[in-house]
Parts: sequence; C-alpha cells; structure tokens
Amino acid sequence: MKSQLVTVAFLLSAFSSSAQENTTLRSNVHIGFAYPLSTNGVKAGLYTNKFSAHALFGLSFQEEAFCAAGIASVITQNAQGLVASGVVNVIGSNVSGLAAAGIYNYAGKNVHGVQAAGVLNMAHSISGVQAAGFANLANKGVHGAQLAGFANITDTAHAQISGFTNIAHESNVQVGGFLNLADSAEVQISGFINVSEKCDVQVAGFINVADEVKGTQVAGFVNVARKVTGVQLSGFINIADSSDCPIGIINIIGNGEQALGMSINEIGTSIATFRSGGNKLYGILGIGGNFTDNYEAFAVQAGLGMHIPMSRNFRLNTEVTVTSLSDRRFNTDLRSSVKLLPAIRLGRFELYAGPTFSYTTTSDHQGLGRVGYSLWSKERYYQSQDLSIGFESGIQYQLNSKKLFNKIFFEKKVEN
Repeated sequence: MKSQLVTVAFLLSAFSSSAQENTTLRSNVHIGFAYPLSTNGVKAGLYTNKFSAHALFGLSFQEEAFCAAGIASVITQNAQGLVASGVVNVIGSNVSGLAAAGIYNYAGKNVHGVQAAGVLNMAHSISGVQAAGFANLANKGVHGAQLAGFANITDTAHAQISGFTNIAHESNVQVGGFLNLADSAEVQISGFINVSEKCDVQVAGFINVADEVKGTQVAGFVNVARKVTGVQLSGFINIADSSDCPIGIINIIGNGEQALGMSINEIGTSIATFRSGGNKLYGILGIGGNFTDNYEAFAVQAGLGMHIPMSRNFRLNTEVTVTSLSDRRFNTDLRSSVKLLPAIRLGRFELYAGPTFSYTTTSDHQGLGRVGYSLWSKERYYQSQDLSIGFESGIQYQLNSKKLFNKIFFEKKVEN
C-alpha cells in the first residue's frame, strides 16, 4: 500500500523540489499541449490554477476548479473540483471533488469526494467513493464505499463491494463475488467464502468462518465459528463451540448433542442415524434399507428436529424428515414425514417411539403397500401418492460433544 508505482514516484520527485521554490504563482487559465509547452511554461509546477486543459499531459502545483488532460494530469499538491484524464491522475496531496482517470488514480493523502478509474485507485484515505474496474487501495480507511470489479483493500471501510475479494481490518458491509476478509465486520456477503474474527451477519454460497458471530451465519455448505449468538443456517454442516440455533444436516456443536442410533418404522425400514445439533435444534442424517417380503431397497434420510424438554430424563423429539427408498433399478419411494417421538434418557442412551405422519410418492404401484395406515391415496399415470399414519422406534447413544469438538477442531488451542 505505501509503495508507489514507479511512474508516480518519478513524476512527484521530479517536480517536488521546484514546487518548493515558490508557491505564490496563480493563473486563472492554464492551456497547453504537453509540459512544458503551455501558457505557464517551465514554471507550470509552481502555479495554482482555476482552469487547466492539456492535449496530452499537464503539470501544476494546485488546481482549484477544473483540470483535464488527454493522457495525464500531475498535481503536486491539492486538487479541488474536477480532475479528468484519459490515462492517469497523480495528485500529491488532497482531493476535494472528482478525480476520474481512464486507467489509474493516485492521491498522496485524502480524497473527499470520488475517485473513479478504469483500472486502479490509490489513496491514503477516502471520504466518499472509490470506484475502479479492477481494484481500490486505501491505506488508512474509507468513510464511504469502495466499488471494484476485482478487489478492495483498506484498513477500515463503511462498505466494500467487489466482483472478487474485499479485505479490511474493520468494515461495516462487505459484498464480494468470491472472498471477504475482515477482523471485524457487521455484514459479509460472498459467493464463496467469508472470513472474520467478529461478525454480525455472514452469508456465503459455500463457507463462513468466524471466531464470534452475534447474529446469523448462512452458508450453502458449511459454517465454522467458535461462538454463535443467533442462528447458524447451512445446507450441510455447522461447526461451533457454542451455538444457539444450528440448522443443518450435520451440526458439530461443543455445547450441543451428537448421537449415533438405529431406528425402524412400521414397514420394516431400518436406518442408522446421526443426530447432531444444539440443545434444542438438530439435524438428522441416516442410511439403511428395507429387506422385508422379498423387497430389497436402500434408504437415505435427511431432516431437522427439535428437542422439547419435559423433565430431567424425559422429552419429546419432533422431527421432519425426507427418506428415499430405492431398489437402485426402476422404483423409488420418496417419503416426507412429521414425527412425534417421546423419549426417555438412561444415562447416555435414549429410547424413543411414537407416531409418524407421512406423505409418500412412488414410481411403482407396489409402493402404496409400503406405507402404514393409509388415510388417502391417488394414482395418476406412473406416479402414486399416499397420506398415512405409522410409527417409528429406536435407540441412540449420546456422544461426548465437548470432547469430540475440541479434539477435532481446537485440540491445539485447548492444550495451550
């Protein structure tokens, strides 16, 4: 960040000494072709102008209203109003207004207004907007917004929006097409990954990683955090030392519950299950099959559940699951179920049994026979439907969640 492009360093160093000789020269209008072919001549670097226009490139000490050049404008100190160049603007100190360049903008100190470049903007700090086709760099901070086609990098920012990545120490809002990185952020939204030490809201297409979340983590695949005060919503996995409301198929929560079990329902489908989550919400993942009455099919199950405590050793587990039962050739039963499963806890073991309410669709007529007590059924073309009441019972063993979590994810941290 603190290093300058070679061209910037050359231009500024070339004219800084001459600018210090005299800073009192003023001109209302400065017209030129290319330095020193202009109305201010070889002393152009000593002039403060109100209006400047150059066919190729121009040099001045300060600009107070308007400056334009076909290729480049070099202003060794401050610029106010509009500075516009076809290729590059180099401003040694502060900018108040709009600096627009076809490729590159540089401001040695602060920008109060807008930096707009086709490729790259660089400044010490921004109070306003940095907008670039490729990248924005602000050494100290941005009190406003950074908008870039590829990357935004700064220390602190109100808002960062980029097509690829945003990097900041602190940021209120980060929206990136691929990656957001921040020590502290209020909102991070990314197409792939968010990484933050502290964050209120993280939304990612693939993964969120944070130390502490006070709000919500939403990811298409996995959320990882040490502490979540709020909701973790994932398409597959949530991981946290503590989490109030994990919602996902697999939830590895240090202060929650993980259990391995076996269940069977009224039609003889047996499933080995892994239930995992917090103290209330949990996810369900299972695999099994049905091999009764000359029928051979394999089952895959996924769902969500909630624990409702009744007493120390008794509770009601309510679940919503989807189970696919397929013979792996032509026939597949898809069963969506709501379950009410009273459970009694005996140490680390839990026994449960209760009624189920299911909607089954199947691709073969025999599928209607693989349901419980049918309340309603319908056949249409090659698809059969059924509403039924059945039951499910099972047993599961509670794992040591805290020990499991620390061993897998934070073993080194715990040892320290």
